[in-house]
Amino acid sequence: MAHMFIFGLGYTAGRIAAALRARGWVVEATGSAGDVDFADGAAVRDALTRASHVLSSVPPADDSDPVLGRYGTDLTHQWLGYLSSTGVYGDAGGAWVDETAATGTGRRTARAGADARWQTRGARVFRLPGIYGPGRNALTRVREGRANRIDLPGQVFSRVHVDDIVSGVIAGLDAPAAAYNLSDDLPTSQNAVIEESCALLGRDPPTLLTLEEAQLSPMARGFYGENRRVANGKAKRVLGWQPAYPDYRAGLRALMASDVLGPQGE
Repeated sequence: MAHMFIFGLGYTAGRIAAALRARGWVVEATGSAGDVDFADGAAVRDALTRASHVLSSVPPADDSDPVLGRYGTDLTHQWLGYLSSTGVYGDAGGAWVDETAATGTGRRTARAGADARWQTRGARVFRLPGIYGPGRNALTRVREGRANRIDLPGQVFSRVHVDDIVSGVIAGLDAPAAAYNLSDDLPTSQNAVIEESCALLGRDPPTLLTLEEAQLSPMARGFYGENRRVANGKAKRVLGWQPAYPDYRAGLRALMASDVLGPQGE
């Protein structure tokens, strides 16, 4: 029986686990929603002996990968997967980047290092841009009064609906080991996403602010410090993957139709 062990059962990995279980897989996992304690080495190693596949969604900590650092010698499985970030590409000045682009030049140097280490282990590395979906989206931020529009002409980002990550990882179960960008087809500014959300909700867009006026956290400010468009052609060609939500408009409208915007949805 197909058996997946997941390190870090969070927002995205939890939806991957649910999809696999619906397909008859056994899934065990660490993380707040998991059933195995990451710190319990005996329990983790016991679970790994039962697993046919292993996926990690654990980000770097203290400039190293916690999973590889603690359990790297136990990962002898034929299928390994790693949820990485398109932040490994750094700033491209708004240009397109694909999997051949250089990595490790941006603010995500630790992530780029972990990405490279998983690749040397023969993993399928899924590079993800900004993730949105039920409970984590611009519609919810607009409803809660937390949405900002920042005056940064020419600034664009790529994003991906969480369910398109799920379908990409499942497509990767039968794919060769490599890095794959899972992103939608329409990189655009964060302002456009907020404005579309406001239009769907019948609300006026928030005031346009300078980066200084927005008083963003260091992490959020760093997000606006990079500008790139992420190409997804390799995932389409090699995995046979197609995003169900090819642009932010389709994703936002689906969230509106499902009325699954988060715990404070109206």
